[in-house]
Amino acid sequence: MEYLVGVLVLVVGVLVSIALHEVGHMVPAKRFGVRVSHYMVGFGPTLWSRVRGETEYGIKAIPLGGFVRLVGMYPPAEAVGNPTPRGFFGRVAADAREVSAAEILPGEDARAFYRLSAPKKLVVMLGGPFMNLLIAVGLFAVLLSGIGLPTSSTTLDAISTCVIPASEDADRSCTPDDTPAPAAAAGLRPGDRVVSFDGVEVEEWTQLQTLIRASGGDEVELVVERDGALVTTAITPITAERPVLDEEGQVVLGADGEPRTARVGFLGMTPGSELVRQPLTAAPAFVADATWRTFGVIARLPQHVAGLAESAFTSEPRDREGLVGVVGIGRFAGEIAASEEYSVTEQFQSLLSLIASLNVALFAFNLIPLLPLDGGHVVGALWEGTRRQVARLRGLPRPGPFDTARLVPLAYGVFVLLAGLGLLLVYADLFKPITLG
Repeated sequence: MEYLVGVLVLVVGVLVSIALHEVGHMVPAKRFGVRVSHYMVGFGPTLWSRVRGETEYGIKAIPLGGFVRLVGMYPPAEAVGNPTPRGFFGRVAADAREVSAAEILPGEDARAFYRLSAPKKLVVMLGGPFMNLLIAVGLFAVLLSGIGLPTSSTTLDAISTCVIPASEDADRSCTPDDTPAPAAAAGLRPGDRVVSFDGVEVEEWTQLQTLIRASGGDEVELVVERDGALVTTAITPITAERPVLDEEGQVVLGADGEPRTARVGFLGMTPGSELVRQPLTAAPAFVADATWRTFGVIARLPQHVAGLAESAFTSEPRDREGLVGVVGIGRFAGEIAASEEYSVTEQFQSLLSLIASLNVALFAFNLIPLLPLDGGHVVGALWEGTRRQVARLRGLPRPGPFDTARLVPLAYGVFVLLAGLGLLLVYADLFKPITLG
């Protein structure tokens, strides 16, 4: 039951995100006078719809997207010089112009989308992606500033009995041949809060970690708080081969993708976790970093698709950092909700983070400069505006609208590729899934 609740929460979150994305297009379009004939969430057969004013609002059966129909998206043939259709692609473009022109009611040509200035077109087409960006910032603000970010604390969660070499399975049991861990030998216990190390007051785990790593082989004084009283003990970190950490405490990987190691001081104790609220300024910075990483994934999309296909149809393992489809994301949501390892707060955080990350992906993906994505219309508006500015500076007549209908054959090709990628992801998520475990 919990699994289904997690999937349902994700589906509702995605539908709301899609609906708001389309609102981001619709509201500025209406403000600029464009007639919006349809506002739909989903694709396929219509499950419910109502007409309000001049717009039909509805929900369709397949919750994998949505659309607003802006009347007059493509300039009619007479607005672009009545080009003669040549070949298959020319006829496809001509058909798109005719269908678009047929939507324009008599006497309402001035309300067609193609009549907007280039800046207004940009506002309309960027409104959808930027709505997803705002959703992501809002959700991450709730996560980081309202709830807090899980952070390693100076209160100990577990004490290791022995020192397991970095090259071996860290989850294996200790053997008589293993070196005893100094923390256990010194009598440290789970629940102890480290107050100072070698005379240095400890405020956070990363600080303590740095001090321990720099003290291999040296006896130091360690002060912990236990049951409200301070306990002082002498302890000597051993020198062991451990993973190299960066300034944020994350494991540093080598060129081969394996963790780099170095001989450093080691005690054998694991920190607990606590929620630390971040300033409101943390959310935009967090989203900016996530967006940049998402653009990086998009830039390497052919490489990721090739790797996905190889793992889907061979014995190669699935890349845990690779592409995941709607089925896989739904699986994540279900596993989070059903997991007994997460508290209710952690489940809520994880699901909210998943929805926020999807909005970052929607923002970045929709900016790809190809039709039928929003980025394709953005490029068309930029090109149109550039031509008009150049003509103005050179004293030439104002050019007509850019003939975006010529890009419709390309849009069909992109749609086929995206549909193929979607089917590949569904297959991989079903038969070669990535699980949270």
